This record gives sequence, structure tokens and C-alpha cells, in this order.
Amino acid sequence: MTTATSSTMSTSKKPTWKRILEQREVSVFLVVLALSVFLSLASDNFLSRANINALILGLSFNAIIAVGMTVLMVSGGFDLSVGSTLALAGAVAGYAMVFWHMFWPLAALLGLAAGLLVGLANGLIVTKLGVNPLIGTLGMMSVVRGVVLLVTSGFGISNLPQEFNNIAQGKLFGIQYPVYIMIVFIIVGDVLLRRTRYFRQSYFVGGNMKSARLSGIRVNRVLIVNYILAAVMAAVGGLLLTARFGSASVSAGVGVELQVVSAVVIGGASLAGGEGTVLGSLLGITLMALIANGLNLLGINVYWQTIIIGAVLIIAVAADSLSRRNQ
Repeated sequence: MTTATSSTMSTSKKPTWKRILEQREVSVFLVVLALSVFLSLASDNFLSRANINALILGLSFNAIIAVGMTVLMVSGGFDLSVGSTLALAGAVAGYAMVFWHMFWPLAALLGLAAGLLVGLANGLIVTKLGVNPLIGTLGMMSVVRGVVLLVTSGFGISNLPQEFNNIAQGKLFGIQYPVYIMIVFIIVGDVLLRRTRYFRQSYFVGGNMKSARLSGIRVNRVLIVNYILAAVMAAVGGLLLTARFGSASVSAGVGVELQVVSAVVIGGASLAGGEGTVLGSLLGITLMALIANGLNLLGINVYWQTIIIGAVLIIAVAADSLSRRNQ
């Protein structure tokens, strides 16, 4: 009997409950559930409607960005410029509305186009020039943040049209629109990544790029499209965040890339590619939001959040590395 056959038989003999618990989404969900129970006991304000609404609204922006980041990381890519792209989309749209008096839907499209161009540039730098994704997108993060400062002259852009602000400030059944937009993107993104032939190619590209090329997959095209998708999702988040606060801030999106990457890795994606789901990333985003919310409710110094986010990223990457080594 071969080793592979023995391994398969050993796996099949495992109890159903144990196989379920080995799924990353299930384990992260249990951690989220345990943390929620702890916070509900530790703080009377945790389960209040105002706190739950604020919690869900706050995580919705990062969750939208995580959809694109998940697809990109599954294909073996990486983007550290999403935070700057978020700020750029808001700044471009805000500038167009305030200084060019552009109709807000056209200004929003212009902001999305700015994000698309950033994603296209990232994709071409990585695939055509062969630059390491970490270095390429790190450089793009600095370039795009500089463009944001040039567009805004170092100051925020305020006095945006109320019609634009309503896309994030408006409510339906007491819940603000970004939450519904997040739900739509999560469902569509998860279905596309799991079920459609085109997006499932990302798993093959991330799992083994050489084999993917030999099997006829246009690897460069897949990667470029995924970089564009990640940047456009960041632009969507930037537009919603700008509308939420009614102004385009030059500091918007600072640190978002680390939060999103941490959440996506916690949710089951691998930095080596080939693994991950949108649902898992949502659970990772939820866990990160619960940690931040819990620190605030418990009166812990807000600066601890930065330390904890960095620690969580290190732990998540270390766990991913150990898991792959064991496999």
C-alpha cells in the first residue's frame, strides 16, 4: 500500500466532526464566536444596537477590499498599495466634484478609473518586468500616496455633494448602505471564486505557476486581471469611505493594507498562493474588527491596536508557514 493511499484512508477514518473542525473557516468562526461571547460578558455595551451597527459598518469597508485581495493572493499575488489606492479614489472623485463641478456618478467613475490604472500598473510591473510583488506594490504605495498629496495639496477635500455622501450615509431598515454593498460583494465574490471556471484558474496559478502555463492557462492575464480587481475593490472602499465622512482625507487608508492582508491570511489564504476563500477572509476581517472594538470597549490604550495587528499578522503568517511545512 502506498503512502498516499494510507494517508487518504487515514483521513477518511477521521470522525466527521474532526474533519469539519480542520476547515479554516470553521476554526476562525469558532474563535470569532468565543471572542464575541467574551466581549458580551466583559462589556455591557458590546451587544448594544449602536455598537453592533458601528462594528458592522466599520468592517464593511475593509471587507470589500478583502474580496479583491483574496482573489489576488489565491493567484500568488500581493498588493501593499490598496490603502493608497483607497485614498486616491476618494481624492480624485472629491477633486472632480468640488473643483470641476462634475456630476457625482461621473466623478465616482473617475475615482474607479484611477484605481483601475493603479491595478493595471501593478500587474504589468509584476508580470512584464518581473518585479517581486512585495517590492513593486510597496513602491506603488509610495507613488500613489504622493499623487494623493499632489491632488489635494496636502489638505483634505470637503464640502462634497450630499447626493454623493448619501451612498454611504443613507440607510435602509436602519442599516447604512455600505453594509448592503459589502454583502453583495462578499456573496458574488465567493460564488465566482468557488464556482466559475475563470476565477478558479487563480488556484492553479497560485498553486503552481509553471504547471498552469503548461496546461494552457494565460497566467499573466490572470494575474493582471486580479491586480486590477484588487485595486478597483480598494477604490470602491475609498469612495464609500469618502462618502461616509463627507470629505476626502489625505490620511485615508493608512495601515489598511496590513489589516486586510492579516485578515485574509487568518481566513485561510496563503502568502504562497493556491489557497483561500472570500468567506474565510470575511471571518478574518470580523475577527480583526472584534479585537479593535474590544480594546475600545475595555478602555485599553488605542495604540495597542497597532501592536496587536502586527502581532496577529506575524502569528498568522507563522501558522500558515508551519501548516504548509507539515503538509
